[in-house]
Amino acid sequence: MPLPLDRIRASYPALSDGYAYLDGAAGTQTPTPVIEAIADAYRRGIGNVTGTFPASHRSDAIVAAARAAVADLVGGAPDGVIFGPNMTTLTYRLSRALAGPEDEVVLSRLDHDANVRPWVQTGATVRWAEVDTVTGELPVKQYARLIGPRTRVVAVTAASNILGTRPDVAAITALAHEAGALTYVDGVHATAHGPVDVRALGADFYATSAYKWSGPHIGAVIADPALLETLKPDKLAPSPDTVPERFETGTAAFADLAGVTAAVDHLAGLLPGEGTRRERLLASMTAAEEHEQSLFAELLDGLSTLPHVTLYGKPARRTATAYFAVAGHAPRQVAEHLAGRGVNVWSGHSYAWELTGALGIRDGGAVRAGLVHYNDRSDVERLLEGVRSIPPGRP
Repeated sequence: MPLPLDRIRASYPALSDGYAYLDGAAGTQTPTPVIEAIADAYRRGIGNVTGTFPASHRSDAIVAAARAAVADLVGGAPDGVIFGPNMTTLTYRLSRALAGPEDEVVLSRLDHDANVRPWVQTGATVRWAEVDTVTGELPVKQYARLIGPRTRVVAVTAASNILGTRPDVAAITALAHEAGALTYVDGVHATAHGPVDVRALGADFYATSAYKWSGPHIGAVIADPALLETLKPDKLAPSPDTVPERFETGTAAFADLAGVTAAVDHLAGLLPGEGTRRERLLASMTAAEEHEQSLFAELLDGLSTLPHVTLYGKPARRTATAYFAVAGHAPRQVAEHLAGRGVNVWSGHSYAWELTGALGIRDGGAVRAGLVHYNDRSDVERLLEGVRSIPPGRP
């Protein structure tokens, strides 16, 4: 079933400003139900959790609802959902509980630096999985020689945030588990672009960020509660020792967590239908992926016909994310030119530090245009028209 795009777009107030929002890989816009859920939490009154009064009880309920919603989104358990201000902060925190100088970790050059640097800085010995810089693929075969008896963690992305590459995560995690290693999967870019099943991926830990899928700036890591029980992170002495609370430092952003639940409900309702929220999410996100890929084929075809455009990567399976350069023009100049024509794109390395280094373009990076479920054909046409309009010599 196709997405009811007019209805979906009407639910995003920001889209009324006339711009083509092709910067979803840097953060999506926010629909009215999410905005209202956050505002309503403040209007009704919230307090810190575990108190004796109604405002505190409301916060208790908000946190529980948000854990259940994120668990439905990715196929996890509510008691295994850890919240924090962002994925980077949570990954730093969990990396310290999972690895140290006596361990080995296997990292990939495909990953965003948030799933690289925290592990490097544990002092563990790093073994690198390399990217095919022509195709943008992350070959699985290399993991058989990289993973060994001292491997504690294999960290890998579910989708590159610049090339869109979707590596065979399940095959990589299977090799890790055969060696007794744990897996930490960065799903920040992937989650917005299709259905997610953490068990099928083999992810012991799955990280995501709500602002990439129409929610507020909240990060989450999902794991098996029984696995979390085996870990003892640093924490304040009087803070809870229960799971998942012992991984959450400080007071939560309760109103934003109300927005997290609303964002998941919004995604579950992209298509009309019945069933559990998990079932509706699978249907809606499958339709969203089909919609994005249909538009993306037009975007890639259009860019590939332009002689002054270089496209990076051609992975077999990818999210609707294009990374390209325009001959004779700095990526920032291209982005500024497109912004002047009402098209929002990103430029630079986009924190894909190792990957842009491997591609030889870390200094300046390239231009990134990404599609999400609320984009339409006119957005693609405006991007292509904008790139075509860049004159020789300067934008």
